[in-house]
Amino acid sequence: MRSSSSRACEEGLAIGPRNAGAPARLGRRETGATEAHRAIEAVWRIESARLIAGLARVVGDIGTAEELAQDALVAALEQWPAEGVPERPGAWLMGTAKHRAIDLIRRRKTLERKHEEIGRDVERSQEGLNLDTAIDEEVGDDLLGLIFTACHPVLSKDARVALTLRVLGGLTTEEIARGFLVPVSTIGQRIVRAKRTLAEAHVRFEIPGGAERVARLASVLEVIYLIFNEGYSATAGKDWVRPALCEEALRLGRILAELAPTEPEVHGVVALMEIQASRLGARIGPSGEPVLLLDQDRARWDRLLIRRGLAALDRAERLGGALGPYALQAAIAVGMAFGPAAGLELVDALVHEPTLKSYHLLPAVRGDFLRKLGRSEEARAEFERGASLTENLRERELLQRRATECGAEGMTG
Repeated sequence: MRSSSSRACEEGLAIGPRNAGAPARLGRRETGATEAHRAIEAVWRIESARLIAGLARVVGDIGTAEELAQDALVAALEQWPAEGVPERPGAWLMGTAKHRAIDLIRRRKTLERKHEEIGRDVERSQEGLNLDTAIDEEVGDDLLGLIFTACHPVLSKDARVALTLRVLGGLTTEEIARGFLVPVSTIGQRIVRAKRTLAEAHVRFEIPGGAERVARLASVLEVIYLIFNEGYSATAGKDWVRPALCEEALRLGRILAELAPTEPEVHGVVALMEIQASRLGARIGPSGEPVLLLDQDRARWDRLLIRRGLAALDRAERLGGALGPYALQAAIAVGMAFGPAAGLELVDALVHEPTLKSYHLLPAVRGDFLRKLGRSEEARAEFERGASLTENLRERELLQRRATECGAEGMTG
């Protein structure tokens, strides 16, 4: 299913004069229409994730659910400027999308059981049921199901990240592409392929249980932290940090923590991101240059984020059991807690790990420990190796500068 109205919103559902059809006409109307236009954009940002989640539960497919949601959005663009914004806009969008789902199912003459289920929902809403209440009762499980589906291990990491930011974050393809410094077409292809892969693999829209839930949760946390890391220390380009990606990862992490409050590692990853994000304002100098932890102005650290991070860590610890890698990273940095020798011992155990062979942060961390131990020449070599591996200009300059400093220390030592 791909109507012209869906295509009008396909590129990220951006609402503006460049869009075809109803969005273009809106720009020529009076102030009331403009206000409705802004309201629609705000409502979409708030409601899109749970709208897609609810529809995915019904139709069992993220791609179809997103297209149904897009069609409902275009209907809003056509009707709200003239008729006014509904009292319950989220319920209006869901009701409209479910009507379209019924039409779709009738055309395909399949999924009769789902047809009846959707029909009952619509009939109850027509009989005066508060659809907002019905949606709210299910939205938690729906959103959690959407998270587990978008982050399914059958997808590549890049596909999981792109799909998660699109359907859960509500970001446009342009915004995702800008955040990761890749062409818009690349992101668009990843999203299309991800939806196709999920459909072809017959991935069920569900919240897994038992051992499968643990394994799938690890994939979800990996995706969220990958998004955060790309914002915290960009892999390529001239900017060392991209705060917008950090903010999006934090938002997704907080949503997940509310939906899965008994999972310690969920709170662990939130704690780690909150604490790291608290330093974002102090990590960049006046010219955009990196500022290392020991050189940062701590007055610029965000105290609210620190308190939130510590609270999340406390929740993870109170849930009991052994702390996972995210909680451990949030709780302690081995080098600071036990000294550089202990930290170097752990890092040395990772040197021959094949998956970390080209990971620039491994020699960077090793160089830091060696420098603290007074082994300047070895540290210089590690910093130079790290600089050769990173594709981020700012980080390369930083590591090269540290290598130079170690070389000078070696000459005077």
